[in-house]
Amino acid sequence: MSYIRQGTPKFRKTSFAFFAAGFNTFAILYCVQPLMSALTDEFGVSPAAASLSLSLTTMALAISMLVFGSLSEVWGRKAIMVISMLAASVFCIMTSFSPNFHFLLVLRTMVGVSLAGLPSIAMAYLGEEIEAKSLGAAMGLYICGNVLGAVFSRVFSGILSDHFGWDMAIAGIGIISLIATLIFWYSLPPSQNFKSQPLNIGELSRSLVIHLKDPGLLSLFAIGFLLLGSNVALFNYIAFVLLGSPYSLSQTFVGWIFLVMILGMYSSVLTGSLIDHHGKQRILVICIVISLAGVCLTLASPVFLKIAGLGLFILGFFGGHAITSSWVGQRAQFNKAQASSLYLFFYYTGSSVVGTVGGVFWYLYRWEGVIAMIACFLILVLILVGILSKVESESQRGTTEDRSIGNG
Repeated sequence: MSYIRQGTPKFRKTSFAFFAAGFNTFAILYCVQPLMSALTDEFGVSPAAASLSLSLTTMALAISMLVFGSLSEVWGRKAIMVISMLAASVFCIMTSFSPNFHFLLVLRTMVGVSLAGLPSIAMAYLGEEIEAKSLGAAMGLYICGNVLGAVFSRVFSGILSDHFGWDMAIAGIGIISLIATLIFWYSLPPSQNFKSQPLNIGELSRSLVIHLKDPGLLSLFAIGFLLLGSNVALFNYIAFVLLGSPYSLSQTFVGWIFLVMILGMYSSVLTGSLIDHHGKQRILVICIVISLAGVCLTLASPVFLKIAGLGLFILGFFGGHAITSSWVGQRAQFNKAQASSLYLFFYYTGSSVVGTVGGVFWYLYRWEGVIAMIACFLILVLILVGILSKVESESQRGTTEDRSIGNG
């Protein structure tokens, strides 16, 4: 087999292609988050209803990823990813012409279905085509594209919305994503090492059930659910706090606040080096405690303390996500790609469910209620880490005993 090596022109083109792909996916996905107040005013819906513009997208993404990952084993990699990005970009542009809120939600759901063709396949393509020693660098650029896409879309759409309206903001993101799609299509080399496999639904279903019966994997899935759910709820409703009384800040200013997410790139890298010396469990606990401290800090009145709290939360969140997602691959003994897809399914489902439930807490108890909900979820994550540690210890003990019996 021929693999793509770091330092070659082919590697640079492939890495650039996936940087554009990661940017495209997260720009389209999160462009509506700073616009929820504008959607509330435009369509006369509640904040909880406005949050569906993101929640339905992530739910559709989560469910569709399980399907696209399996289909790519039969149909190939590049074609599905290109069509996925193209369709999502077109649906994003169409969303800006929504005549009513229900039509907007339908289009945002279609965006989620379309987007699923990229993240469910990207990891498989990189694993097949990139040399093992060069895979980390390629993955790093892909994740960097994810982060920058998420940050750019929130800032950019916030600024455009302030000056030209929410519809132009979404259309602008769609046009930029269309350009990213063309870059991806032109730059990405066709698969060289892909081998089509027959679609065996029975085998996939059996392995799925086994994964869902593993208490260790279930704990990791639940942690992912709660982490992204807390993230989305926090950033969904902070905009309502800052746009309202007594702050009355502009949409542009609120959009710039999302720059704190850039801290996530540094957090992910730092976490990777720390777990080599201190272990996954200890660093994961520290990450969650940092996030919990950040969430509580947002209860302070001064704006700069609220922003500092958001920054602390992001540092802990991205570190926790990096540890948890890699732990899934280590925990799963077979069909690791399916286990990772399941993790992402629960991860994005958490975004949908908790992001919307946060609207109920906002309606009943305002910002203090949202923060109380998130704090409870993060405490639950700490409990799950303890359960996971116990399961891991029992698994290692069982493996040691099996080896001893075998040697005896």
